[in-house]
Amino acid sequence: MTWTFPNILTVARLVAAPFVLLIFVLLPRPLSDWVALLLFVGASVTDWFDGYLARAWKLQTKLGAMLDPIADKAMVVIALAALVGLMGFSPLVVVPVALILLREVFVSGLREFLGDTAGTLKVTKLAKWKTTVQMLAISVLLAFGGLVSGIEANTAGMDSQVATAILDGEAADHFGLRWKAAAASVCFVTGIVLLWAAAALTAITGWDYFNKARPYLKD
Repeated sequence: MTWTFPNILTVARLVAAPFVLLIFVLLPRPLSDWVALLLFVGASVTDWFDGYLARAWKLQTKLGAMLDPIADKAMVVIALAALVGLMGFSPLVVVPVALILLREVFVSGLREFLGDTAGTLKVTKLAKWKTTVQMLAISVLLAFGGLVSGIEANTAGMDSQVATAILDGEAADHFGLRWKAAAASVCFVTGIVLLWAAAALTAITGWDYFNKARPYLKD
């Protein structure tokens, strides 16, 4: 196996993936939310850099080709599990997440079944856009979680009427609750729209891969 700088970035992304979820056990909220967001965004950035550097420096290897899609799927699947836990099994999150997970398992199974002919299921441009939209959706929703848990931490022990007065602009806002609430609303709507868009792209690309594999599934 050849170890190159792009391969090291890929392995770092793979190692970081489980901590996007485990960090919620290791650190209190809202700190864990922001650390998870930083880990996920950092890992997402390496996803672009390792591929770009491997092509630019002509350092493409079999190890990198094997690890890169694994690291991508691990990062996305684990982050989606974190989102489902954080958002309390909301249908707005659970439904698109279920579609995304079904597609990832289905396509992985197709590739495993096809074996030497799995090259027919090469990653398409639409599939790359799917991954990008997934990463954006997850990042925005993790930010939403951080903002909401920050509001909850700031209002812990505060009288509900006082908190309402602050949010309504009728009392001094010493904790920035109003801008956090506004930002959280924007992040929630944006994140949900992106997540459903990712689920739609996921379904389309999954169907495309199935059609490409159909000739090899006939007896």
